[in-house]
Amino acid sequence: MFDKCDEEASYICPACGEEIVVPVDATVGAQQEYVEDCPICCLPHLLCVRFDPEYGVSIEAQAE
Repeated sequence: MFDKCDEEASYICPACGEEIVVPVDATVGAQQEYVEDCPICCLPHLLCVRFDPEYGVSIEAQAE
């Protein structure tokens, strides 16, 4: 399991191309999905967050 519960990770917004940094919490689960608006272009995206002990945190963003 991850030592920190309040880490940060980033993704590239599929709409505007900006890098977005978001807080992530491994205590919620190893695989998470939720919708969040891009703080730059305000379009909603489905974020798929994965925690892997070997590779760390990864985020995929898909336009909703």
